[in-house]
Amino acid sequence: MNQIHKHTLEFLSDLKQHNEREWFNKNRPRYEGARNDFESFVQAVMDEIVKFDPILKGLEVKSCTYRINRDIRFSNDKTIYKTHLGAFVVRGGKRNGDRLAGYYIHVEPGNNSMIAGGAYLPPMPWLTAIREKIDEEGEKFVSIISKKEFRELFGEIGGEKLKSAPKGFKRDHPYIEYLRLKSFLVSRMITDKEILDPRCFDLIVRASRIMKPLNDFLNEY
Repeated sequence: MNQIHKHTLEFLSDLKQHNEREWFNKNRPRYEGARNDFESFVQAVMDEIVKFDPILKGLEVKSCTYRINRDIRFSNDKTIYKTHLGAFVVRGGKRNGDRLAGYYIHVEPGNNSMIAGGAYLPPMPWLTAIREKIDEEGEKFVSIISKKEFRELFGEIGGEKLKSAPKGFKRDHPYIEYLRLKSFLVSRMITDKEILDPRCFDLIVRASRIMKPLNDFLNEY
């Protein structure tokens, strides 16, 4: 059955309490079980996504999932391991996360799991292209994010905003609230109870289908 199992959340919860190399090495079999559980779930989700987003055909789950080790080289937080499992399903895999919008699956205890998508802090060339597209096709953009099922599942599109209008756009532009965005994100938080429920698989696939038009809009540059 396509679902996240309890042992995966239990491992991540314990890891949060014992975030140290010695403990992790002793519990490596538990980690590998959690990782395999997550990757099997993501692969099953990808098999469904490809039915309505065929450009992802042939994408391998290992190119989409993130390492459990944190990059602490330039961080004040020297915690070694992440306490979540994440995958970014996008054309070419997660390495293209800074140039293409996709589908993000996140499993974390404490009611912090989620299905999310869109563009997170796109680099300036991509961000400029998105703003130009909204300027030209704002009505289409608003139509996508205003659909009833989109709003019911994700609410408002989110992300950091500029305090004023971006360069080249007037403050009274009809779509200024969207032009000010520095990220174009949607997410649906998932409780621990939901993530362990077999029906969560259908929720994540449905959410991915609903966000696809937004991803397509952001990727047309």
